[in-house]
Parts: sequence; C-alpha cells; structure tokens
Amino acid sequence: MATVTMLRPALTGELKTELRDALELVASDETVRAVVLTGAGRAFCVGQDLAEHADALRADPATAFATIDEHYNPIVTTLATMPKPVVAAVNGTCVGAGLGFALACDLRVTADAAKFGTAFTGIGLTCDSGLSASLARAVGAARASELVLLGETFTAAQAAEWGIAGRVVPADEVAATAADLAARLAAGPTRAYAEAKRALAASWGAPLPEVLRLEGEAQARLGLTDDHRGAVEAFLSKSKPVFQGS
Repeated sequence: MATVTMLRPALTGELKTELRDALELVASDETVRAVVLTGAGRAFCVGQDLAEHADALRADPATAFATIDEHYNPIVTTLATMPKPVVAAVNGTCVGAGLGFALACDLRVTADAAKFGTAFTGIGLTCDSGLSASLARAVGAARASELVLLGETFTAAQAAEWGIAGRVVPADEVAATAADLAARLAAGPTRAYAEAKRALAASWGAPLPEVLRLEGEAQARLGLTDDHRGAVEAFLSKSKPVFQGS
C-alpha cells in the first residue's frame, strides 16, 4: 500500500507536477497493491492556487490553461485507470479540482466536518478534472446541475446522502480508516479489482449488449488467473483464499 499526500491545500504548479509524478509512480509499481490519496492539515484540496493562476492570466491568457493538459488531465486519468484500488482520505475541505480528484478515486472516506463544493462557476469557469462526468455519475444529472451552476457548498453528511462519500468518520479517524480500507483491498484480488474498474468505467451509459460483451471478456481473462483458481479451491476446502495478484 502507498499513501500520496498533497502537502498544501491549493494546487500550485509545483504541487501539481509532484502529484502527477507520484501517482504515475505508484500506478506503475507492481509491489503497490492499493493507494491512499489524502491532504495535509485541515484541507484535502481546495483546487487551483488562484494567485498563481492570476499571474498566468496576466502573463498570457491564451496559455494560462495549459495546466489542464499538463497536470489535471493526467492526474485524474491516472487515479481513475490505475490497475489497483485508490481510496480518497478526505481529511477536510474538498472543492474544485479537489472534488474532481476525490471522485476519480474508487472509494472515499470523509471527515465529518469536511466541506465540499464545485467552485468553478464562482470564478467564471466550467468544470475540469472530469467533474462534469464524475459528479453527475455520483449524484445524478439534476443535482449535479444545481451543484455546478449554483456553486453552493455542501456538508459531509450531504455528500454521503448523495453518494459522494462512502464513509464519514471523525476527522482524527480518517487516516486510520482509509489505511485499514486500503490494506483490506491490498490483500484482495487486485487483478479482479483492475478489471472491475475498467468495466465500471466502460459500461457507464453503454448499451446492454456492449456491457455484457465487456463483462464476458473480463471474466474470461480472470478465469486464467491463479487468484481465481486458488480462491475457488479455497472455497471448496472451506479455507481463506490468499490473493497474490497473479
């Protein structure tokens, strides 16, 4: 298991580069079987550092958004597609791109006092970091429209009610709860988790025949793994399976 921590609440260019590179490293490391993404202090991530962004706008508005292709898109893509589970440990405020990052993770553990928001329209922008898709998928199109267009903040309890937060715990229990969850996942069938992530992503909005085809192909691949065959034998012998990721 690996933990990636965003050490500052706002996303500077330096932090975005470090985060992108760290996530790509743990994604490619076959010894890492699960990942926790978290923040430091009282915030998970408050999105773009607006002071730095203002400097970029003053310098050249035409290139001020190059960071989307350079940083935001690779970060979200890596979180969503790495072949291992990612748990977001939302230790505090989570808005803008931070909310996009959290929703790109597979599971979310949230501090009970955390605040959430989309924030983009408040500064005259639309969504990035995949939020226009991931938020609608989590809460439904109607509520996503309200959250994006009105830009109002919402609580951890609302996030749980609407399907954004899976587990809400006291702030001082977030790290341990997320670590326990990641450890449980790391001990599980990671090849199956990878296939499940791909299937869930590809099947969103797809017609039923396509969903069935994708599921069948994934099951056929997993049927050749040692993890699957060993787990079936363990079930028949009434013993606990041991998953090796092979």
